[in-house]
Amino acid sequence: MSNIGIRPLSTMDELIEMQKVEESVWQADSIPVHQTFTALKNGGIILGAFDHTKMIGFLYSFAGFDGKNAYLCSHELGILPAYRKGGLGERMKRMQANLAKEAGYEMLTWTFDPLESVNAYLNLHKLGAEGVLYKPNYYGVMKGELNEGLPSDRIHIRWEINHSNTERNVSFHQSQVLLEKGPDGSPRITDAFGSVGDQSNTAWFMAFPDDFQTLKSENIALAKTWRLATRTIFKTLFADGYKAVDIIRDQEKGQCFYVLEK
Repeated sequence: MSNIGIRPLSTMDELIEMQKVEESVWQADSIPVHQTFTALKNGGIILGAFDHTKMIGFLYSFAGFDGKNAYLCSHELGILPAYRKGGLGERMKRMQANLAKEAGYEMLTWTFDPLESVNAYLNLHKLGAEGVLYKPNYYGVMKGELNEGLPSDRIHIRWEINHSNTERNVSFHQSQVLLEKGPDGSPRITDAFGSVGDQSNTAWFMAFPDDFQTLKSENIALAKTWRLATRTIFKTLFADGYKAVDIIRDQEKGQCFYVLEK
């Protein structure tokens, strides 16, 4: 992937080309070009990834404001399937962060599906961002191959780009696992969950599938069960002041664990 070039987009023709990539990735309607062009001209940052002259990915962000602070809202990162291995997404996010710093931003925010392990690992483990809010069915009913058929739950990410990201040293303890994968592949809430509010553990762990899209295509009912079980854990812990701070991957067993800390 080192031969893939990444650069800011600036013209209407480039944004039209971005639309085509977006439609290919999500198999759904794209953002209108007049919207992306307006965002670009008002504090937004849009990147394209190119295999020679062919655009194969994009990263779209626009200016945000919460009533007190300005930040960059990173809305979509889309890469064609043949180019998704090799760290291209991380390269694009780091370039986005550098350009955001140059523009005067101190924070990036975005949302992601908490059951998509590749995105979770990129956001929390590689970039060092934190999940600070859980939003059940945030976008309502969604169309498109990647999102159709399940509630659109999302985790809200906050990335303080002026802070250096230090690797976390988290000791995994089975006694602190709140949700585990049963022998039949279904989620099982453990006895530890009942004592969350009574203990002052610095970290809890929650299992989730390593390949959610495959699970969804093979067993949509089981995928929904995972959605609802993880929603229960997330809502409880976020309400108690915990944040999602890292991902532990166990690809041999086909599962991952969220690390949630106060």
